[in-house]
Amino acid sequence: MIKGHGDDIYEYEGIKSDFSSNICAHNNQEILLSHLAEHPELISHYPEPEAWSLEKMIAERYLIDPQQVIVTSGATEAIYLIAQTFGLHPVIPTPTFSEYEDACKMFPRSAETVDISTGDREQKTMLWLCNPNNPTGEVYDQLYIDRMMAEHELVVLDHSYENYTDEHIMSPRWGCRTPHSIQIHSMTKTYGIPGLRLGYITAHESLIARIRENLRPWSVSALAIEAGKFLLQHDELLCKPDLQEAQRLAKNLENFWGIIVTPSQTNFILCRLVHYTAAELKDYLAREHHILIRDCSNFRGLTPHHFRVASQTPSENDALVDAINQFITSRNG
Repeated sequence: MIKGHGDDIYEYEGIKSDFSSNICAHNNQEILLSHLAEHPELISHYPEPEAWSLEKMIAERYLIDPQQVIVTSGATEAIYLIAQTFGLHPVIPTPTFSEYEDACKMFPRSAETVDISTGDREQKTMLWLCNPNNPTGEVYDQLYIDRMMAEHELVVLDHSYENYTDEHIMSPRWGCRTPHSIQIHSMTKTYGIPGLRLGYITAHESLIARIRENLRPWSVSALAIEAGKFLLQHDELLCKPDLQEAQRLAKNLENFWGIIVTPSQTNFILCRLVHYTAAELKDYLAREHHILIRDCSNFRGLTPHHFRVASQTPSENDALVDAINQFITSRNG
């Protein structure tokens, strides 16, 4: 695991605005907390060895079979389970979420060869796509995904940010029809509950059966299972970012001389400083303005000049833009 994922607020004191995490900003969890507080008995007993009751509710929501669902302790456990299960050569575009590569390194496969002269593939490949992609905010359209499923034995689609875009994302029901794709979903991000660690996999039953063989018993806590069942019945708690506000922030960042902004279809925005490093900017913002951003220098394929911000409230976004302006002015003065 790389050191330096987003939301490293524990490394700093006095942070007032956290732009470093992609999680939808300021989601109200009082109703969920109140419900969980009414069930203290859950911490006194083991949870279901596998989260069958929650899997059943997820299946009902998407009109699929419970045998096409596995609930996991966050999307990250899903990533490692998939890497462990399938003996396929990984193909991972960059930049993207680092845990795909880390998981594949933990469960290494022998590197088969490809005969370029004949075009014959001796290796079977598993393509990992984050859709929308972290950290770029790019969304892959269905035509591209269909083409990738024809080129690879298996396509893993991490849909953790599926609720953070207005673009079309393949539905679980459609994805379960083919044995060539697996979808990862994150209730952590869909409902803004990263501390509870809750995700799930949807796929053709033949793929789910193989993944289930590697499940650890009791990996999902009783509180997380109860929270998941409650949240599925309360769509008003869905975490939906203000994408118009995110685009306003992106335009304001584009106006800076020396900042290059990557077009995003989500609430988070990847930027590159031309003249300074992300570490310099991050340190300045945290120390002088109590604002936290994501230094993206540890993403494979990016540079020490890349940083990412996730749109917050209009006033917080304006404060970020003003603080960056002060940083650039102080360096150029």
